[in-house]
Amino acid sequence: MMNKGSYNTQSFSNQNFVKLEELMYEQQVKRGEKIYWEGNDCNHLYYLKSGAVKLTKSSDEGKDLVLYHFQAGDLFGEIGDDSHVLNSFSAEAMTDCSLGVIQQKDLETILWQNGDLAVEFMKWMGYMQRFTQTKLRDLMFFGKHGALASTLIRIANTYGIEEGNTIRMTTKFTNTEIADLIGATRETVNRMLNQLKKDHIIAYENGTIMIKDLEQLKAICHCEGCPKNICRL
Repeated sequence: MMNKGSYNTQSFSNQNFVKLEELMYEQQVKRGEKIYWEGNDCNHLYYLKSGAVKLTKSSDEGKDLVLYHFQAGDLFGEIGDDSHVLNSFSAEAMTDCSLGVIQQKDLETILWQNGDLAVEFMKWMGYMQRFTQTKLRDLMFFGKHGALASTLIRIANTYGIEEGNTIRMTTKFTNTEIADLIGATRETVNRMLNQLKKDHIIAYENGTIMIKDLEQLKAICHCEGCPKNICRL
């Protein structure tokens, strides 16, 4: 279960978000179904009313890198400009989902009519840009060890519960799922997790990861102390 309070729509006032909700039509998606595909036209935003969604990027070898997890209360999707722009990612339902869908043409009209909503939408876009930048920083700049440490912190911020000096995850992640989050092989993740366990940085309880030394993980990935609404899956 995901932690509450870190939705990416917090830049919108209640009054202005109601205006966005009035544009939405409802879409139901079953677990495992694609909401949109990488390479298709991008002209919709999606508000996740219930469920969980992951965004993936395919490599030339056909391997999917999982870049984002979205929870109920999040807004996601891509919109284009006057040129022909295609989706950079694919979106897949991790559970059965209820979505509110906004068409780009309707969004453009309401932003043109409401200056304060347009400002809040710009703040949301700025948040999403920073979210992406920190993800890419963690994945690229400090090797696989840094990427793994950062991802464990993000998992803890998204699914963790503090119990004294320990953070216990409420959701199990297989080593394959963690590998998909950092663009590594399962075998590489196995070795790195075993080393973290030997160093008493993490432990396992009933197959679920527990973080024993958060500060050491932060040191490995050169943590910049981003707020939890940025440092999440």
